[in-house]
Amino acid sequence: MTISFNINGKPTSLDVDGDTPLLWVVRDMLDLKGTKFGCGKAACGACTLHVDGKAIRSCSYAVKYAEGKNITTIEGLSDGDQLHPVQQAWMEEVVPQCGYCQPGFMMATAALLEQIPHPTDEDIDNNIVNVCRCATYYRMRKAIHRAADIQSQNAKTQTS
Repeated sequence: MTISFNINGKPTSLDVDGDTPLLWVVRDMLDLKGTKFGCGKAACGACTLHVDGKAIRSCSYAVKYAEGKNITTIEGLSDGDQLHPVQQAWMEEVVPQCGYCQPGFMMATAALLEQIPHPTDEDIDNNIVNVCRCATYYRMRKAIHRAADIQSQNAKTQTS
């Protein structure tokens, strides 16, 4: 089956079994290794990426559902050398410990900030449900609030 979609802004067509999880297409066929395999059951969030701007767990998302859609991986979150506010905040707050789960957290956070530009702690708790075995949740919460501030400052600069 030929599946066509845009990934990180680039048109892509692949001949692949439509039931193949999008995660394996992204990692193994497109060689974008930032999206991680964690549990294979859509529970941990290490495989989170965006499909048409919505955070999805790619380990349980069949590639056939990506037909005609826009997919963004952690590699496509930044704009060239310009880091996304979430990536910048993650660095400023020194969030990662082992770092394995962090791409999924950043992708989930970027999607949250599109929906709720200034999330409360409750918004974060209700929407960012990925799992971090190193338990860097406190630093992630700080980084999410920092990313919201950076994003807001960037928006003000662009309108000035």
